[in-house]
Amino acid sequence: MSKTVCIVGAGPSGLVAAKSLLHDVPRGTFVVTIFDSQPRLGGLWPLQKDDHGGLIHPLMVANQSKHTVQFSDLAWPEDAPELPQAWQVGRYLDRYYKAYCLAAELCLETSVEKTEQTHSSGWRVWTRSKDGAVEERSFDYLLIASGYFGKPAVPGPSVIPEHPEIPVIHSSKYRNLKDLLGEGKPKGGKILVVGGQMSGVEIAGTIATHLSSIMYSPGTSPIPNPEKYSIHHVIQKPVWVMPLFLSPKASSPVPPFLPLDLASYNLANRPHPLTNTQGHITEESAIRASSLYEIALGTNQSIYSPVLAVTHKDHANPQYLAVSDNYTEFVRSGLIAITQGRLNKLSGHDATISPAQEKIDDIAAVVLATGFKASDSISFLPQDVLETLSLVPGDLNNTVALAFHGTYHPYIPNLGFVGFYRSQYWGVMEMQARFVTTLWNAGGSMSVRLPQVLKQALDKDTSIKRTIALRDDPRASQFPMGDYAWLMQEFATALDMECRDHLSAMPVLPPAGNEMNVLTPARYPSKRLNEFQRLEVTESLKQTEATVWAAISSGKFVAKAVFRSLLGEWKLERKLVSKLSSHPSGHFSGTAKFLLREGTRDGREAEFDKIVKEGSDVGMEYLYIEEGDFKADNGFTFRATRRYIWRYNEKKDELTVWFAKTDDQKRADYLFHKVEFSVPEDDNQKSWKATAGHMCIKDYYDVKYEFCFKAVNLINWNLAYTVNGPQKDYTIDGTYTR
Repeated sequence: MSKTVCIVGAGPSGLVAAKSLLHDVPRGTFVVTIFDSQPRLGGLWPLQKDDHGGLIHPLMVANQSKHTVQFSDLAWPEDAPELPQAWQVGRYLDRYYKAYCLAAELCLETSVEKTEQTHSSGWRVWTRSKDGAVEERSFDYLLIASGYFGKPAVPGPSVIPEHPEIPVIHSSKYRNLKDLLGEGKPKGGKILVVGGQMSGVEIAGTIATHLSSIMYSPGTSPIPNPEKYSIHHVIQKPVWVMPLFLSPKASSPVPPFLPLDLASYNLANRPHPLTNTQGHITEESAIRASSLYEIALGTNQSIYSPVLAVTHKDHANPQYLAVSDNYTEFVRSGLIAITQGRLNKLSGHDATISPAQEKIDDIAAVVLATGFKASDSISFLPQDVLETLSLVPGDLNNTVALAFHGTYHPYIPNLGFVGFYRSQYWGVMEMQARFVTTLWNAGGSMSVRLPQVLKQALDKDTSIKRTIALRDDPRASQFPMGDYAWLMQEFATALDMECRDHLSAMPVLPPAGNEMNVLTPARYPSKRLNEFQRLEVTESLKQTEATVWAAISSGKFVAKAVFRSLLGEWKLERKLVSKLSSHPSGHFSGTAKFLLREGTRDGREAEFDKIVKEGSDVGMEYLYIEEGDFKADNGFTFRATRRYIWRYNEKKDELTVWFAKTDDQKRADYLFHKVEFSVPEDDNQKSWKATAGHMCIKDYYDVKYEFCFKAVNLINWNLAYTVNGPQKDYTIDGTYTR
C-alpha cells in the first residue's frame, strides 16, 4: 500500500526529495504532495529576470558553477554559462520538475500553518491557500524542505531604531541603488553594509559594482551625484575573499583558471578515505587552511587593505571565506572602506561601532547582511517536536540537532529533512533525499529490513551529539556542515553507492602528478537509471571534463581572469620610439584606470540586441582612462590622455578593446582589437602572452601583451605596439604596475 508524504517547500530540496520518493524506489511506494507559499516553484531561485519578490536578486551570479549547482541526472544546456545567474538556476529547477516531479501534487500559494502528530504515527497538516481557505489533510510522513534561509535576522531596536531616519534594508531585499536611496541626497553619503561573512562581502561588492556602473556609464544617472557616495563595510574579522575563478596551479607563472568549485573539489588533493575538515577546528587545521588560502590568492590580502589582511596572529583561528570577483579591488581603490567591529547603535545618520566606539557619520542608507533565522521555516511544527529536535531559535548555524548529517531524528521516525543547513551543496541535498527515501522505504531506522550497510552507518553516527557540542564551541567552523566531499562520501557509504569514474583520462597536475578527480553530483548517479537519466548523467560528466580540459590545455578562462584583475588603478610607464620626425619619440608617465560598468550597446548594436533577445547576460566592461605627462626627446612636455572601452564576452570567453567616441568619451565607437591568448610553449614561460592586430586605414598595429600573475592576481603587465605604414613607423612599449 502506498505511503503518503507531505513535502514543505518546492525549492531544490523539495523537488529533489519528491524526485527521489517517486523514482528511487518502486513506482507507487510513495504518493507525494508538495506545498509552497510562493506562486512559483524554485524556492530562493526566481524563474524570471524580472522576478524580484524572493530573497535572491534574479541577476545574482551563483558562487558555484553549473557543474555543482545541479543534480546528478539533469545536465545544464550545453551553452549555459559556467556561472549561471539566479533566474537561470530557477529555469533549471523548472526543467527538473517537469522531468521528474509531475507525478507529485504541487500546491503553490499554499502555506503550511500547523502540523500535529497523530496516534497512528502519521501527521495532520493544516494549510492556508491564497484566498485564506484552511484545509486539514493527513499524511504518513512529513518532509521538511522549507529552506534554512527562512526569515531575515535583523538587530533589535536597541541597535536599529524602529523608525530610522534613513533607509534600512536586509541584504536579501537589495535590488538597485535607486530603490535603496530613493531620490537620493545631493550631498551623497556612505552606504553602510553590516556583516562580514558571505552575504556581507557579496552585497558590498554588488553595491560597489552598481555605484561604479552609474558613475562611469553614459547617459543620465538614476541618482543625483553618484560620485559623492561610497560604501562603508563593517566586518567582525578578516575574511578570505575568493574570486569566482581559481587556479589549480596557483604557483605557476602562467596559471590556468577554473570555476572555484572545480578547482576546490579536486579529490586528488586529499588523502582517502576523506576525513571531516569542518566542525571543530584545531589550531593545526586552521593554520593549514590559512596557508592554502594564501597560496590560492597569492596574498594575505594586505595589498588591498590592512583591515582585510589575514596576519600571522589570525592563522590559528578558524578561517572564514567569502566569494566575490570585485570586492577586494574596490577595497583597494577606496570605493569600499572597511571598519572592523560590530554595529552597536544607529542614530540618525551616524553609527557607533564597538568595541572601540568608532563613529561613522554621513550615512545615507544601511544594508544589513546579518543572516537568516531558520527557525521560522519550521514554525509549523508542534512544540514537543521542536523540543525533541533541541531547537535553538537564535542559532544561525545549528538551529536543530538532527541525526545522520541533518536528515532525521530517531525519536520521530516519520519526520525527515532535506537541505536544512547552511552550505547547501546540491549533491548533498540529493544524497539527503536518497537517504530519507531509503530509510522510509525500509520502515525506519529500527526496522529489520534496513540494509546492513545503512544500519552500520547509523550505529556509528554522532551527528546530534556533534551538533549540540558545536553550539558553544569557540572553535566552530564557519560552516559546521561545510565539507562537501566528505559528506558525499559518508552518504555514499551508507547508501552503498560508488563514486563513478570520469569518462576518460583527466589532466595530470603537480606536485603529486595525479590525474584530476573532480567531484560533481553526476559522479554519484542513482542505482535506478532509465535511458533518459543515463544520457543526462553522461552529458553532465562530458561538460565538466570538457571544461577542465579546455582550461588546463587551451587557456580557457584566462581572458576572464585578466579582465577581473584589471579593475582599479595602475601606474603606467610607456616608451615611444619613432623613426619619423613627424611623430616625436619620448616617454609617458601617468596612471591608467579601469572603471567597471555594465556592458553598453555602443559599437555592437546587432550583437547586443541578440544577447538581450536571447535572455543572456550583456556582461561587464571597463571605461579605460589613462592620464599623465608625455616628455618628448626634444624636451617638449605636454599632458596626454586616452580612453578605450575594454569588454569581456563570457559566452565567447573573449576580451576585446574598443575606441571611445571623440565627442562622448564614455561611449564605445568601434573595435580596436581582440586579445588572442596563446598557450604556453614550454614550462619556462614566465607570463601569459597574447597578440592582436588592427589596420588603421593603411597603417597596421601589431599588438603584443604579456600578463604576469601571482596566483589569481595580475601584478604587472605589458602592452607593446609596432605600427608600420605609409603614415607611421614607431614602437610603443608600456608597463602597468599596481
